[in-house]
Formats: sequence, C-alpha cells, structure tokens
Amino acid sequence: MKLSELYAAFEERFPSSLSCDWDNDGIMCALSLDSEVKKVLCVLDATMAALEYAAENGYDTVISHHPMIFHPIGSVTPENHIARRVIFALKNNINVLSFHTRADAAKGGVNDLLAKALGIENVTAFGDEEGDIGRVGHLECETDVTCFAEKVKNALGCATVTLAKASDRVKKVAVLGGSGKSFVSAAKATGADVFVSGEIGFSNMNEAKEMGISLIEAGHYFTEDILCSLFSEILTSLGVENGYYSSNTAVNI
Repeated sequence: MKLSELYAAFEERFPSSLSCDWDNDGIMCALSLDSEVKKVLCVLDATMAALEYAAENGYDTVISHHPMIFHPIGSVTPENHIARRVIFALKNNINVLSFHTRADAAKGGVNDLLAKALGIENVTAFGDEEGDIGRVGHLECETDVTCFAEKVKNALGCATVTLAKASDRVKKVAVLGGSGKSFVSAAKATGADVFVSGEIGFSNMNEAKEMGISLIEAGHYFTEDILCSLFSEILTSLGVENGYYSSNTAVNI
C-alpha cells in the first residue's frame, strides 16, 4: 500500500482530533506520500539506533509512539541530533510516522492496554481539560498494595517500581502511561486507591500519604512500549510485513 493509505488507516484508528494541542504527532518525514510501504518497524521512539536498525534490515517505514520531531528544530543540519535523524531517514528512504497522545486517548490504545495488563476491570476514562486520556477501574479482588506493586513490576517487565503508600489495600486503580505527574489530582478525584504511571515525580511521590492516594512509578518506557504490539496487530491486519525494535537505552547498574 501507499504511505498515504497506511497513514489513513492509522488515522482512522487514532484520530488526530484526540491529540493534545501541544503535541506534534502524525507524519514526521517522508520523501513522498505515494511511496510504497512494504516493511514497517514498530518502536516506542524513533531514535538514531532504531533508524539505523531499520536501514540495515530493509524497513522502509518506522511507526513510533513518541514524535520523532516534538519541538521545532529551526534548521535541518547535522549539528542538531533530531535533525540528524531526519537527514538519515530521508537519505535512506525511510518514512517516519508517530502516533502519540491520540494513541494514549484512543479506545484500545496505550492506557486500555495498560489497564488490561494489570488486571483492571470495568474500565472507564478519566482526564483533565486536555481530554480523557487515563483509565480507571477495579481489580477482581481487593489486595495488598505492596503485592499489587509487585504485580505491576512483573506484568510490565520492569527491573523495579517505586511505591509511595497512602494505605495498605487497593481495589480501585487509575493508570496513565508515560508521564502522569500532572494527572495525580484527576486520578485522586476518581476515588482510586492507587495511581500507576511511568513518571510521577518526587514531590507527588513524597506527598502521596497526605494526598490520600498510593502512587506507583513504573517507568516511562515500560508503561508505554506495550503499544508496539497494537501497532503490529494493525499492520498485520492490513497485510503489511512488520517487526519490533526496543528503543530502551537505559541500563540498570
């Protein structure tokens, strides 16, 4: 299929109307919207390493969650590391598409996948003035919050998670993949016992007991990389060959 057709299929699944105003997702770079898409690489981040992997393994398109171009570049020269990615992609005939906050908010997107992975049932959306991005629901049985934190670690494949306890038990859970530091109050307003996110921040974690909601910080990468499996499912349903590359460069020392 053509790149324009691929983008249209993803636009149908993740409408741009769901993107936050500050976001910059969509088509990051392409030599032609009429170019043929034959092999797509799914990644969380379109890093230079991911682009090099794509070039070495015959991928003509990369689909990422985080926008490859998030902030204005100003000029496209090798001196800027984001511009270097654009130059490399275009020189190697690689298209880059990114689906960010629209894939967070969309039905079946990042946060529905996160809720499912953690065994949360009867899920509904919650959010703020930007939109209903997060998800909240109930565990099948009330459980010890430390045991639940262990479940989060195992379900997402994290080396560690950070738990700030407000109480010992948990039944209602709110989740938001990636950076959820600005959603703690919204999560609290849902009546959730625990809020799980990738990044919550020192001040919020330090004040969890006073705020009356337990907080679990599981890592930005680990709470969102699950989206790549959905990208792959969509591509497979479209008959497009696809693969996965882990863009996580952090190591535990």
